[in-house]
This record gives sequence, C-alpha cells and structure tokens, in this order.
Amino acid sequence: MAKKTEIKTERIEREYIIPLREKGRSVPRYKKTPKAIKTIKEFLVRHMKIRSRNLNNIRLNRFVNEAIWARGIKNPPSKIKIKAIKSGEIVRVELVDIPEKLKYKKIREEKREAKAKQALEKKKSLMERAKEGITTKPAEEKPSQTEEEKKEEKEKVKASAEAGEKMKKAAAKTAKHQAGRKTKQPKRQQRKALAK
Repeated sequence: MAKKTEIKTERIEREYIIPLREKGRSVPRYKKTPKAIKTIKEFLVRHMKIRSRNLNNIRLNRFVNEAIWARGIKNPPSKIKIKAIKSGEIVRVELVDIPEKLKYKKIREEKREAKAKQALEKKKSLMERAKEGITTKPAEEKPSQTEEEKKEEKEKVKASAEAGEKMKKAAAKTAKHQAGRKTKQPKRQQRKALAK
C-alpha cells in the first residue's frame, strides 16, 4: 500500500501546432485574442491529459502571451507552435519559434538575470569575508585621544548636524513651493448679452 501513496512526477514534453482560427470565428472581433488564449488552454487540457480539466493548471509563458497579443485584441494569429512541458498536474507552455523581436527581448532579460546573479554572488562573498574578518581579528583598542582631538571631533559632528538640518530645511522649502500649488488661470472676460 505504500507504493500507491507515491505520486508519479513524470516529465512529459510535447510540441503542438494549435489551430486558433476555427474557435475564433464564433466570437466577436473584440474578443478574439482572449478566446485564442482560452483555446490554447482547452487544447492542452485535452491533449496533455489533465484529469481535473482545470484551465488554471496550464501556465503560459510570457513570450507565448506576447506572441498572441502582438497584433492586438482583434487579430490573433491563426495557429501557433508551442512546446508543452508537463510535470505533475501543471503544464508549462513555451514558444517553439520565437519571433525576432521577442528573441532580442529574451536575450536582454537573460543578460539582466545573469548580471543580477553575479551581483548577488559578489555581495555574498563580501559578506562572508566581512564575517571572517570579524571572527578572526580581535577587537583592536584605540589609543587614548587627547582633549584637543576630542573637541575637534565634537565640533565636526556638530557642524555636520547643522549642515544636515540646513539641507533638510532647503529641501522642504523647495518641496513646499513646488507641490500642491495650482497655477492661476487668467480670468476671461465674462460674456455679456448684445445690446440691441
């Protein structure tokens, strides 16, 4: 009985060319593209054997969505070639033939993601180095400061605090004058009835 409780998580990949024109004929023009998306989901529910028949189990890739909506709401493509990947009850849908415009967009996004990963790794390595530095180095004692150095340090702190307050006041003043004011419209002459 333990074998029955195990869930099969097979990964099935298939490519389909889905016809969209026939189902789109029966709806008004301003609903054709949403109907095309629903048609894709219905097709995949039937062909990928999703037992619950739940359309929410079909997850369209962003590029599939953009390819369908590329020509607007009234003029979706007549057919689309997709790749469906089923794992469990969820089916992920990707484009097989990506148009040139979307290819460049996808490449740009991949570069952005790679850059973000590198920045994250760099940040992690810096944090690890900092932790190692904290744990390995004993706390260094500062030599005692003279009274003059202490006075100079206090004056610097005071001066920086005053400068910060001045900057805040200036920023508040500019914000006050810029935001929330409506420009006055010049008064127009009131129209008077023509004297006869």
